[in-house]
Amino acid sequence: MSEATPSTDRTYSGISGEITGIPVAFPNVRAWWICFGFSLCLLLLFFISAGVLFRYGVGVWGNNIPVNWGLAISNYVWFLGIGHAGTLISALLLLVNAHWRNSLNRFAEAMTLFAVICAGLYPILHLGRPWLFYWMAPYPNSMAIWPQFKSPLTWDFFAVLTYLTVSVLFWYIGIVPDLAAVRDRAKKRRYQVFYGLFALGWRGSAHHWARWRQSYRLVAAIAVPLVVSVHSEISLLFAAGPIPGWASTVFPPYFVLGAAFSGFAVVAMLAVPLRHAFGLKDLVTERHLDLLAKFLLATGFMTAYGYVAEVYDVFYSGEQQEMATMMDRFSGAYAWSYWGAVIANFVPLQLLWFAAIRRNPILLFLISLSVVVGMWFERYMLLVSSLYRDYLVSSWGEYHASFWEWSLYAGMIGVFLVPFLLFVRFLPMISAFEVNEVLSKEKEAARG
Repeated sequence: MSEATPSTDRTYSGISGEITGIPVAFPNVRAWWICFGFSLCLLLLFFISAGVLFRYGVGVWGNNIPVNWGLAISNYVWFLGIGHAGTLISALLLLVNAHWRNSLNRFAEAMTLFAVICAGLYPILHLGRPWLFYWMAPYPNSMAIWPQFKSPLTWDFFAVLTYLTVSVLFWYIGIVPDLAAVRDRAKKRRYQVFYGLFALGWRGSAHHWARWRQSYRLVAAIAVPLVVSVHSEISLLFAAGPIPGWASTVFPPYFVLGAAFSGFAVVAMLAVPLRHAFGLKDLVTERHLDLLAKFLLATGFMTAYGYVAEVYDVFYSGEQQEMATMMDRFSGAYAWSYWGAVIANFVPLQLLWFAAIRRNPILLFLISLSVVVGMWFERYMLLVSSLYRDYLVSSWGEYHASFWEWSLYAGMIGVFLVPFLLFVRFLPMISAFEVNEVLSKEKEAARG
Protein backbone atom coordinates (compact mmCIF):
# COMPACT_ATOMS: atom_id res chain seq x y z
CA MET A 1 0.00 0.00 0.00
CA SER A 2 1.28 3.47 -0.88
CA GLU A 3 1.90 5.80 2.03
CA ALA A 4 0.31 8.59 0.04
CA THR A 5 -3.14 7.02 0.10
CA PRO A 6 -5.54 6.59 3.00
CA SER A 7 -5.55 3.44 5.02
CA THR A 8 -7.17 0.51 3.21
CA ASP A 9 -9.42 -0.22 6.16
CA ARG A 10 -11.47 2.80 5.14
CA THR A 11 -14.69 1.94 3.31
CA TYR A 12 -15.99 3.51 0.14
CA SER A 13 -19.02 4.97 1.89
CA GLY A 14 -16.88 6.14 4.80
CA ILE A 15 -14.54 8.22 2.64
CA SER A 16 -17.34 9.52 0.42
CA GLY A 17 -19.40 10.41 3.46
CA GLU A 18 -16.50 12.23 5.10
CA ILE A 19 -15.68 14.34 2.04
CA THR A 20 -19.15 14.99 0.64
CA GLY A 21 -20.56 15.53 4.13
CA ILE A 22 -18.47 18.67 4.65
CA PRO A 23 -20.58 20.94 2.38
CA VAL A 24 -23.95 19.79 3.77
CA ALA A 25 -22.91 19.57 7.45
CA PHE A 26 -20.15 22.13 7.54
CA PRO A 27 -17.84 22.03 10.59
CA ASN A 28 -16.02 25.05 12.06
CA VAL A 29 -18.68 27.48 10.87
CA ARG A 30 -17.50 30.26 13.19
CA ALA A 31 -13.87 30.07 11.99
CA TRP A 32 -15.08 30.07 8.39
CA TRP A 33 -17.19 33.18 8.94
CA ILE A 34 -14.23 34.98 10.54
CA CYS A 35 -12.02 34.20 7.54
CA PHE A 36 -14.81 35.03 5.12
CA GLY A 37 -15.54 38.35 6.84
CA PHE A 38 -11.87 39.34 6.65
CA SER A 39 -11.79 38.35 2.97
CA LEU A 40 -14.90 40.42 2.28
CA CYS A 41 -13.16 43.45 3.81
CA LEU A 42 -10.26 42.91 1.42
CA LEU A 43 -12.71 42.52 -1.47
CA LEU A 44 -14.35 45.83 -0.50
CA LEU A 45 -10.88 47.41 -0.53
CA PHE A 46 -10.43 46.09 -4.07
CA PHE A 47 -13.64 47.74 -5.27
CA ILE A 48 -12.69 51.02 -3.60
CA SER A 49 -9.22 50.96 -5.15
CA ALA A 50 -10.60 50.08 -8.58
CA GLY A 51 -13.21 52.84 -8.24
CA VAL A 52 -10.52 55.41 -7.48
CA LEU A 53 -8.51 54.13 -10.44
CA PHE A 54 -11.46 54.46 -12.81
CA ARG A 55 -12.33 57.90 -11.46
CA TYR A 56 -8.87 59.48 -11.60
CA GLY A 57 -6.96 57.27 -14.05
CA VAL A 58 -3.71 55.35 -13.87
CA GLY A 59 -2.01 58.52 -12.62
CA VAL A 60 -3.00 57.58 -9.06
CA TRP A 61 -0.37 54.84 -9.33
CA GLY A 62 3.34 55.44 -9.14
CA ASN A 63 3.88 54.41 -12.76
CA ASN A 64 5.74 56.93 -14.88
CA ILE A 65 8.49 57.10 -17.48
CA PRO A 66 10.80 55.18 -17.44
CA VAL A 67 8.95 52.73 -15.14
CA ASN A 68 5.62 52.55 -16.95
CA TRP A 69 5.13 49.01 -15.66
CA GLY A 70 5.13 48.69 -11.90
CA LEU A 71 3.39 46.84 -9.11
CA ALA A 72 0.35 46.01 -11.24
CA ILE A 73 2.26 44.02 -13.86
CA SER A 74 4.62 42.37 -11.36
CA ASN A 75 1.54 41.20 -9.43
CA TYR A 76 0.01 39.99 -12.69
CA VAL A 77 3.01 37.73 -13.33
CA TRP A 78 3.05 36.64 -9.67
CA PHE A 79 -0.62 35.65 -9.56
CA LEU A 80 -0.42 33.84 -12.89
CA GLY A 81 2.62 31.94 -11.64
CA ILE A 82 1.06 30.65 -8.43
CA GLY A 83 -1.80 29.16 -10.43
CA HIS A 84 0.45 26.83 -12.40
CA ALA A 85 0.95 24.15 -9.76
CA GLY A 86 -2.74 23.30 -9.80
CA THR A 87 -2.52 22.25 -13.43
CA LEU A 88 0.74 20.40 -12.87
CA ILE A 89 -0.60 18.43 -9.88
CA SER A 90 -3.88 17.62 -11.58
CA ALA A 91 -3.26 17.22 -15.29
CA LEU A 92 0.34 16.06 -15.52
CA LEU A 93 0.15 13.62 -12.61
CA LEU A 94 -3.18 12.30 -13.93
CA LEU A 95 -1.58 11.46 -17.27
CA VAL A 96 1.32 9.62 -15.57
CA ASN A 97 -1.05 7.83 -13.13
CA ALA A 98 0.50 9.30 -9.97
CA HIS A 99 -2.38 8.51 -7.61
CA TRP A 100 -1.10 10.57 -4.68
CA ARG A 101 -2.49 13.63 -6.47
CA ASN A 102 -6.05 12.57 -5.65
CA SER A 103 -6.06 14.18 -2.20
CA LEU A 104 -4.66 17.48 -3.48
CA ASN A 105 -5.88 18.05 -7.00
CA ARG A 106 -9.35 19.49 -6.30
CA PHE A 107 -8.38 22.48 -4.16
CA ALA A 108 -5.20 22.95 -6.23
CA GLU A 109 -7.37 23.30 -9.34
CA ALA A 110 -9.63 25.78 -7.52
CA MET A 111 -6.54 27.76 -6.54
CA THR A 112 -5.54 27.87 -10.21
CA LEU A 113 -8.92 29.26 -11.28
CA PHE A 114 -9.00 32.07 -8.75
CA ALA A 115 -5.33 32.99 -9.17
CA VAL A 116 -5.74 33.23 -12.96
CA ILE A 117 -8.82 35.44 -12.52
CA CYS A 118 -6.79 37.76 -10.26
CA ALA A 119 -3.98 37.81 -12.82
CA GLY A 120 -6.36 38.53 -15.70
CA LEU A 121 -7.87 41.53 -13.94
CA TYR A 122 -4.53 43.35 -13.69
CA PRO A 123 -3.89 43.99 -17.42
CA ILE A 124 -7.49 45.16 -17.77
CA LEU A 125 -7.15 47.59 -14.84
CA HIS A 126 -3.80 48.72 -16.24
CA LEU A 127 -5.38 49.84 -19.52
CA GLY A 128 -6.11 53.52 -19.94
CA ARG A 129 -9.66 52.59 -20.98
CA PRO A 130 -10.34 49.27 -19.23
CA TRP A 131 -13.98 49.17 -20.32
CA LEU A 132 -12.77 48.66 -23.90
CA PHE A 133 -10.68 45.56 -23.15
CA TYR A 134 -12.85 43.49 -25.48
CA TRP A 135 -11.26 45.30 -28.45
CA MET A 136 -8.40 42.82 -28.10
CA ALA A 137 -10.72 39.99 -29.14
CA PRO A 138 -10.93 39.22 -32.90
CA TYR A 139 -14.65 39.69 -33.32
CA PRO A 140 -16.48 41.15 -36.38
CA ASN A 141 -17.23 44.82 -35.78
CA SER A 142 -18.31 47.90 -37.71
CA MET A 143 -15.23 49.93 -36.66
CA ALA A 144 -12.78 47.77 -38.65
CA ILE A 145 -10.66 47.42 -35.52
CA TRP A 146 -8.77 44.15 -35.25
CA PRO A 147 -6.23 42.94 -32.68
CA GLN A 148 -2.61 43.87 -33.23
CA PHE A 149 -0.96 40.48 -32.95
CA LYS A 150 2.44 42.09 -32.50
CA SER A 151 1.22 43.65 -29.27
CA PRO A 152 2.01 42.00 -25.92
CA LEU A 153 -1.46 43.01 -24.72
CA THR A 154 -2.96 40.73 -27.36
CA TRP A 155 -0.61 37.93 -26.31
CA ASP A 156 -1.80 38.38 -22.73
CA PHE A 157 -5.43 38.34 -23.74
CA PHE A 158 -5.25 35.05 -25.60
CA ALA A 159 -2.86 33.37 -23.15
CA VAL A 160 -4.90 34.12 -20.04
CA LEU A 161 -8.27 33.51 -21.67
CA THR A 162 -7.19 30.15 -23.06
CA TYR A 163 -5.62 29.06 -19.80
CA LEU A 164 -8.68 30.11 -17.80
CA THR A 165 -11.09 28.36 -20.17
CA VAL A 166 -9.18 25.05 -20.10
CA SER A 167 -8.72 25.27 -16.31
CA VAL A 168 -12.46 25.79 -15.75
CA LEU A 169 -13.30 22.85 -18.01
CA PHE A 170 -10.78 20.57 -16.33
CA TRP A 171 -11.92 21.50 -12.83
CA TYR A 172 -15.63 21.19 -13.63
CA ILE A 173 -15.35 17.86 -15.45
CA GLY A 174 -13.41 16.44 -12.51
CA ILE A 175 -15.91 17.53 -9.87
CA VAL A 176 -19.11 16.28 -11.56
CA PRO A 177 -19.13 12.76 -9.99
CA ASP A 178 -18.63 14.22 -6.51
CA LEU A 179 -21.40 16.76 -7.06
CA ALA A 180 -23.71 13.84 -7.78
CA ALA A 181 -22.54 12.13 -4.57
CA VAL A 182 -23.36 15.26 -2.54
CA ARG A 183 -26.73 15.48 -4.27
CA ASP A 184 -27.57 11.89 -3.32
CA ARG A 185 -26.53 12.40 0.32
CA ALA A 186 -28.13 15.80 0.86
CA LYS A 187 -31.25 15.80 3.05
CA LYS A 188 -32.43 19.36 2.39
CA ARG A 189 -34.28 20.07 -0.80
CA ARG A 190 -32.31 23.19 -1.68
CA TYR A 191 -29.06 21.23 -1.55
CA GLN A 192 -30.52 18.47 -3.70
CA VAL A 193 -31.62 20.98 -6.34
CA PHE A 194 -28.36 22.98 -6.25
CA TYR A 195 -26.02 20.02 -6.55
CA GLY A 196 -28.38 18.18 -8.88
CA LEU A 197 -28.33 21.01 -11.41
CA PHE A 198 -24.57 21.13 -11.56
CA ALA A 199 -24.21 17.33 -11.56
CA LEU A 200 -25.81 17.37 -15.04
CA GLY A 201 -27.89 14.26 -14.46
CA TRP A 202 -24.93 12.07 -13.48
CA ARG A 203 -26.03 8.56 -12.48
CA GLY A 204 -22.67 6.76 -12.51
CA SER A 205 -23.52 4.39 -15.37
CA ALA A 206 -20.79 2.67 -17.34
CA HIS A 207 -21.58 4.94 -20.29
CA HIS A 208 -21.19 8.03 -18.09
CA TRP A 209 -17.86 6.84 -16.71
CA ALA A 210 -16.50 6.01 -20.17
CA ARG A 211 -17.36 9.45 -21.54
CA TRP A 212 -16.09 11.12 -18.38
CA ARG A 213 -12.68 9.42 -18.56
CA GLN A 214 -12.28 10.32 -22.22
CA SER A 215 -13.08 13.99 -21.69
CA TYR A 216 -11.08 14.26 -18.44
CA ARG A 217 -7.89 12.89 -19.97
CA LEU A 218 -8.36 14.84 -23.20
CA VAL A 219 -8.62 18.17 -21.36
CA ALA A 220 -5.65 17.15 -19.16
CA ALA A 221 -3.57 16.53 -22.28
CA ILE A 222 -4.51 20.00 -23.53
CA ALA A 223 -3.82 21.64 -20.17
CA VAL A 224 -0.26 20.36 -19.66
CA PRO A 225 1.28 22.19 -22.66
CA LEU A 226 -0.51 25.35 -21.53
CA VAL A 227 1.57 25.35 -18.33
CA VAL A 228 4.67 25.75 -20.48
CA SER A 229 3.24 27.93 -23.25
CA VAL A 230 1.38 30.49 -21.11
CA HIS A 231 4.26 31.41 -18.84
CA SER A 232 6.72 31.21 -21.71
CA GLU A 233 4.57 33.81 -23.43
CA ILE A 234 4.69 35.98 -20.32
CA SER A 235 8.48 35.75 -20.27
CA LEU A 236 8.64 36.75 -23.95
CA LEU A 237 6.82 39.98 -23.08
CA PHE A 238 10.11 40.86 -21.42
CA ALA A 239 12.69 38.96 -23.47
CA ALA A 240 11.39 40.23 -26.84
CA GLY A 241 12.26 43.82 -25.93
CA PRO A 242 15.64 45.59 -25.99
CA ILE A 243 15.59 46.34 -22.25
CA PRO A 244 18.82 45.53 -20.33
CA GLY A 245 18.30 42.57 -18.01
CA TRP A 246 15.44 41.14 -20.05
CA ALA A 247 16.97 40.11 -23.37
CA SER A 248 17.76 36.55 -22.28
CA THR A 249 17.02 33.20 -23.86
CA VAL A 250 16.83 31.62 -20.40
CA PHE A 251 13.64 33.51 -19.57
CA PRO A 252 11.01 30.99 -20.87
CA PRO A 253 12.22 27.98 -18.81
CA TYR A 254 13.20 30.33 -15.97
CA PHE A 255 9.66 31.74 -15.75
CA VAL A 256 7.95 28.36 -16.12
CA LEU A 257 10.00 26.75 -13.35
CA GLY A 258 9.63 29.80 -11.13
CA ALA A 259 5.86 29.64 -11.62
CA ALA A 260 5.81 25.97 -10.63
CA PHE A 261 8.02 26.81 -7.64
CA SER A 262 5.65 29.47 -6.29
CA GLY A 263 2.61 27.38 -7.20
CA PHE A 264 3.71 24.35 -5.20
CA ALA A 265 4.39 26.68 -2.27
CA VAL A 266 0.81 27.99 -2.37
CA VAL A 267 -0.61 24.45 -2.64
CA ALA A 268 1.35 23.51 0.49
CA MET A 269 0.11 26.66 2.25
CA LEU A 270 -3.49 25.70 1.46
CA ALA A 271 -3.09 22.00 2.25
CA VAL A 272 -1.82 22.57 5.79
CA PRO A 273 -4.73 24.67 7.18
CA LEU A 274 -7.40 22.70 5.28
CA ARG A 275 -5.95 19.45 6.61
CA HIS A 276 -6.08 20.77 10.17
CA ALA A 277 -9.41 22.64 10.02
CA PHE A 278 -11.46 19.77 8.59
CA GLY A 279 -9.70 16.80 10.19
CA LEU A 280 -8.40 15.42 6.90
CA LYS A 281 -5.15 14.00 8.24
CA ASP A 282 -6.11 10.51 7.08
CA LEU A 283 -6.65 11.79 3.52
CA VAL A 284 -3.97 14.48 3.25
CA THR A 285 -1.29 12.46 5.00
CA GLU A 286 2.23 13.33 6.08
CA ARG A 287 3.36 11.54 2.95
CA HIS A 288 1.49 14.09 0.84
CA LEU A 289 3.24 16.91 2.69
CA ASP A 290 6.55 15.14 2.14
CA LEU A 291 5.94 14.86 -1.61
CA LEU A 292 4.87 18.50 -1.87
CA ALA A 293 8.05 19.51 -0.04
CA LYS A 294 10.17 17.42 -2.43
CA PHE A 295 8.54 19.06 -5.44
CA LEU A 296 9.12 22.43 -3.81
CA LEU A 297 12.78 21.59 -3.25
CA ALA A 298 13.26 20.31 -6.81
CA THR A 299 11.60 23.28 -8.53
CA GLY A 300 13.47 25.59 -6.17
CA PHE A 301 16.82 24.30 -7.36
CA MET A 302 15.69 24.56 -10.98
CA THR A 303 14.75 28.18 -10.33
CA ALA A 304 18.12 28.77 -8.65
CA TYR A 305 19.80 27.46 -11.80
CA GLY A 306 17.98 30.20 -13.71
CA TYR A 307 19.45 32.81 -11.37
CA VAL A 308 22.96 31.45 -11.89
CA ALA A 309 22.54 31.11 -15.65
CA GLU A 310 21.30 34.68 -15.93
CA VAL A 311 24.33 36.07 -14.06
CA TYR A 312 26.71 33.88 -16.06
CA ASP A 313 25.24 34.95 -19.41
CA VAL A 314 25.51 38.63 -18.53
CA PHE A 315 29.18 38.54 -17.57
CA TYR A 316 30.09 36.09 -20.34
CA SER A 317 28.58 38.42 -22.96
CA GLY A 318 30.51 41.43 -21.65
CA GLU A 319 27.77 43.80 -22.87
CA GLN A 320 28.26 47.01 -20.91
CA GLN A 321 24.62 47.96 -20.22
CA GLU A 322 23.68 44.38 -19.25
CA MET A 323 26.57 44.24 -16.79
CA ALA A 324 25.65 47.64 -15.36
CA THR A 325 22.06 46.46 -14.80
CA MET A 326 23.22 43.28 -13.08
CA MET A 327 25.62 45.18 -10.82
CA ASP A 328 22.81 47.57 -10.00
CA ARG A 329 20.66 44.61 -8.92
CA PHE A 330 23.47 43.54 -6.61
CA SER A 331 24.05 46.91 -4.95
CA GLY A 332 21.74 49.56 -6.42
CA ALA A 333 18.58 51.24 -5.20
CA TYR A 334 16.53 48.05 -5.58
CA ALA A 335 19.13 45.58 -4.32
CA TRP A 336 16.75 44.79 -1.45
CA SER A 337 14.40 43.11 -3.95
CA TYR A 338 17.18 41.00 -5.52
CA TRP A 339 18.68 39.82 -2.25
CA GLY A 340 15.23 39.44 -0.74
CA ALA A 341 14.35 37.06 -3.58
CA VAL A 342 17.59 35.08 -3.19
CA ILE A 343 17.33 34.78 0.61
CA ALA A 344 13.59 34.16 0.92
CA ASN A 345 13.51 31.68 -1.95
CA PHE A 346 16.56 29.56 -1.25
CA VAL A 347 17.77 29.88 2.35
CA PRO A 348 14.78 28.45 4.28
CA LEU A 349 14.31 25.97 1.42
CA GLN A 350 17.43 24.09 2.48
CA LEU A 351 15.60 22.82 5.56
CA LEU A 352 13.54 20.59 3.26
CA TRP A 353 16.53 18.25 2.86
CA PHE A 354 15.45 16.77 6.21
CA ALA A 355 12.47 14.41 6.26
CA ALA A 356 11.33 15.58 9.69
CA ILE A 357 11.02 19.15 8.40
CA ARG A 358 9.20 18.06 5.25
CA ARG A 359 6.58 16.24 7.29
CA ASN A 360 6.11 19.03 9.83
CA PRO A 361 3.00 21.02 8.77
CA ILE A 362 3.90 24.26 10.54
CA LEU A 363 7.47 24.39 9.26
CA LEU A 364 6.37 23.45 5.74
CA PHE A 365 3.79 26.25 5.83
CA LEU A 366 6.39 28.81 6.95
CA ILE A 367 8.94 27.71 4.33
CA SER A 368 6.25 27.87 1.63
CA LEU A 369 5.26 31.35 2.80
CA SER A 370 8.90 32.41 2.50
CA VAL A 371 8.97 31.11 -1.09
CA VAL A 372 5.78 32.99 -2.01
CA VAL A 373 7.25 36.22 -0.62
CA GLY A 374 10.57 35.55 -2.35
CA MET A 375 8.91 35.02 -5.72
CA TRP A 376 7.05 38.32 -5.29
CA PHE A 377 10.41 40.02 -4.69
CA GLU A 378 11.74 38.38 -7.85
CA ARG A 379 8.90 39.62 -10.06
CA TYR A 380 9.25 43.13 -8.66
CA MET A 381 13.03 43.07 -9.11
CA LEU A 382 12.87 41.88 -12.73
CA LEU A 383 10.52 44.71 -13.66
CA VAL A 384 11.74 47.74 -11.77
CA SER A 385 15.51 47.19 -11.74
CA SER A 386 15.56 46.88 -15.54
CA LEU A 387 13.33 49.88 -16.25
CA TYR A 388 14.35 52.58 -13.82
CA ARG A 389 17.77 53.12 -15.48
CA ASP A 390 17.49 53.16 -19.25
CA TYR A 391 20.34 53.58 -21.73
CA LEU A 392 20.22 57.37 -21.42
CA VAL A 393 20.92 59.08 -18.11
CA SER A 394 18.16 61.55 -18.93
CA SER A 395 15.70 58.63 -18.75
CA TRP A 396 16.65 57.56 -15.25
CA GLY A 397 14.00 57.78 -12.55
CA GLU A 398 13.09 55.77 -9.48
CA TYR A 399 9.73 54.08 -9.00
CA HIS A 400 7.74 54.06 -5.78
CA ALA A 401 4.39 52.30 -5.57
CA SER A 402 1.54 54.53 -4.38
CA PHE A 403 -0.96 53.79 -1.64
CA TRP A 404 -3.60 52.85 -4.23
CA GLU A 405 -1.32 50.28 -5.82
CA TRP A 406 -0.75 48.60 -2.47
CA SER A 407 -4.43 48.78 -1.59
CA LEU A 408 -5.37 47.21 -4.93
CA TYR A 409 -2.88 44.42 -4.28
CA ALA A 410 -4.36 43.77 -0.82
CA GLY A 411 -7.83 43.87 -2.34
CA MET A 412 -6.82 41.41 -5.04
CA ILE A 413 -5.93 38.91 -2.31
CA GLY A 414 -9.57 39.29 -1.25
CA VAL A 415 -10.63 38.56 -4.84
CA PHE A 416 -8.71 35.28 -4.48
CA LEU A 417 -9.83 34.36 -0.96
CA VAL A 418 -13.59 35.04 -1.22
CA PRO A 419 -14.33 32.52 -4.01
CA PHE A 420 -11.84 30.04 -2.56
CA LEU A 421 -13.62 30.12 0.81
CA LEU A 422 -16.98 29.72 -0.95
CA PHE A 423 -15.53 26.72 -2.78
CA VAL A 424 -14.42 25.20 0.55
CA ARG A 425 -17.85 25.86 2.05
CA PHE A 426 -20.11 24.53 -0.70
CA LEU A 427 -18.13 22.04 -2.81
CA PRO A 428 -16.13 18.85 -2.11
CA MET A 429 -12.53 19.96 -1.65
CA ILE A 430 -11.06 16.48 -2.21
CA SER A 431 -11.84 14.08 -5.05
CA ALA A 432 -13.69 11.35 -3.14
CA PHE A 433 -14.31 9.02 -6.08
CA GLU A 434 -10.64 9.08 -7.17
CA VAL A 435 -9.43 8.31 -3.64
CA ASN A 436 -11.92 5.43 -3.47
CA GLU A 437 -10.81 4.16 -6.87
CA VAL A 438 -7.21 3.87 -5.67
CA LEU A 439 -8.33 2.14 -2.46
CA SER A 440 -10.35 -0.44 -4.37
CA LYS A 441 -7.37 -1.23 -6.62
CA GLU A 442 -5.08 -1.63 -3.62
CA LYS A 443 -7.57 -3.95 -1.91
CA GLU A 444 -7.79 -6.10 -5.03
CA ALA A 445 -3.99 -6.22 -5.22
CA ALA A 446 -3.78 -7.18 -1.55
CA ARG A 447 -6.30 -10.01 -2.02
CA GLY A 448 -4.48 -11.22 -5.12
